[in-house]
Amino acid sequence: MKTIILLTLILVSNPALKADKLEKLRTNKKIIRMDEPRAPYYAIQIIALRKAPQVPAFFKNVEVAREYPCADGYLRFTVGDFNSHGQAKAALQQIRNLGYQQAFVVNTAEYVLRNQSDSGSSYLKGKIDPNKTYTIQLSAFRFPVYLTHFKGIDEVMEFRMKDKIFRYTTGSFKGDVAIQELQKVKDLGYKDAHLVEFDKYLPFKIE
Repeated sequence: MKTIILLTLILVSNPALKADKLEKLRTNKKIIRMDEPRAPYYAIQIIALRKAPQVPAFFKNVEVAREYPCADGYLRFTVGDFNSHGQAKAALQQIRNLGYQQAFVVNTAEYVLRNQSDSGSSYLKGKIDPNKTYTIQLSAFRFPVYLTHFKGIDEVMEFRMKDKIFRYTTGSFKGDVAIQELQKVKDLGYKDAHLVEFDKYLPFKIE
């Protein structure tokens, strides 16, 4: 466990790691980059990072890992493919015993990948529902930041999601109003801002 924690800290904090050292693992199909979620959708997520782990030994304990380049800027790596949440949960402890202590069950059909974003206006799948409430996600970080980080935004909400990533949003808006407010935020310089369903984030809000 200590080895995995230390490795993760090195991966996140060392800016000198520029070259992609995972290319050989991808060529050998040890890591498979996914352009879309595919059935069976249930899997076990072992890590999410802004940049791919640059220590190939991180994956030495798994036969195959799937790499999902997600629209929020994170690369998510999963192992296994299961037909149900129950099957994945039954295998979870075995994966944690390999050293991936923060692993958890995911439904990859809920991932929104970079190539699925809607022309940059929103990372939501499908059209905006006028009956739903949306909030504008400003950014996401592996570690928390001060709310003063977000210049020009009066009210910022902080969420810590199941994937252990901290997400920061502003406002709650219905339907088409959300699209208009999103453009205002983008005009302030938050070019990666996008809409997310507020109800899905609300249980993870940090007060």
